Amino acid sequence: MGVPLIQSYRVGRYIISQKLRGRKRYPLVLMLEPLFRCNLACAGCGKIDYPDDVLDKRLSVEECIAAAEECGAPIISIAGGEPLIHKDMPEVVKGLIERKRFVYLCTNALLLKKRMDDYAPSPYLTFSVHLDGNAHRHDDSVCQPGTYKRATAAIREAVEKGFRVTVNCTLFQGEGAEEVANFLDDCKALGVEGVTISPGFNYERAPQKEVFIQRRASRQLFRDIFRLGKERQAKWAFNQSSLFLDFLAGNQNYQCTPWGNPTRNIFGWQKPCYLLVSEGYAQTYKEMMETTPWDQYGVGVNRKCDQCQVHSGFEPTAVNDTFVHPLRALKVALRGPRTEGPMAPDMPTMPPSQGPNHPVFPLRVER
Repeated sequence: MGVPLIQSYRVGRYIISQKLRGRKRYPLVLMLEPLFRCNLACAGCGKIDYPDDVLDKRLSVEECIAAAEECGAPIISIAGGEPLIHKDMPEVVKGLIERKRFVYLCTNALLLKKRMDDYAPSPYLTFSVHLDGNAHRHDDSVCQPGTYKRATAAIREAVEKGFRVTVNCTLFQGEGAEEVANFLDDCKALGVEGVTISPGFNYERAPQKEVFIQRRASRQLFRDIFRLGKERQAKWAFNQSSLFLDFLAGNQNYQCTPWGNPTRNIFGWQKPCYLLVSEGYAQTYKEMMETTPWDQYGVGVNRKCDQCQVHSGFEPTAVNDTFVHPLRALKVALRGPRTEGPMAPDMPTMPPSQGPNHPVFPLRVER
């Protein structure tokens, strides 16, 4: 796995402490979005089409630190927009590291070479670089030629300077297993710590909805990818739990736990997750947790959620299952996800005749 021992230990200790306190809903990763402004216009992004007065807004250093303290999650994923545009980002990162939070600074890496010296290598800081496949695929996805070349050059430099670096990859419609496997080989050659991978989701503000993969096709695609990895003895490193990868391959039947990755952005605390933008905002983390109708969201519960398999919702579920079934998780970690045989029955999705919030499947899913 692509997660260092110190991070695994501290996050594991945090989860155990939550369970000992009897907390069923607790945050694992804070999704911090201090700005929506970006220097790219990606085909699947719904952030950059806000008006300029919204794109010009920024969370202050104090607001970012307060969100981390208020939430208490051990991991902070700083996204946007492009965080490196934020002039106070080095101070934000420094403040979070001082509080022993593991920071994943998400970036398209176009500014990474220029801003790299603003940061110091640390076990608490990771540059999470957005790469959606090989050069042709990535440049098409971000709608700007040459970005893959610039991003991979910045990755090499960051690795050479001792930074933790991961790759964040979203798969879209039309990608084949061979192509993705070759891309994962390339990531391994770059020397990154691991890859975070999941299928794209046709969320509300997505501008080009035809680019997203449906759930059933996605499960088979991941099976084919993992099968090629075994055949090549590739030993790819993923920055994800083994059971989440097993879920992507159709071997686990999970419901999402959106409270595991709460979002704080320029509008407030977003309900229930960063992909559903019309559900409202809360002014505090406590208000968000107490006023969000959690049982009204999920696959088979809300039509907006039916095709989602994004790691921000399902990774916390898989991590919790890892603590419930550690031997199962260890088996998958050692052998890799199963790529043959029947898949776990998928949850029924919303019938077209029913409303978006009509419950057809319970939120709590038992094996």
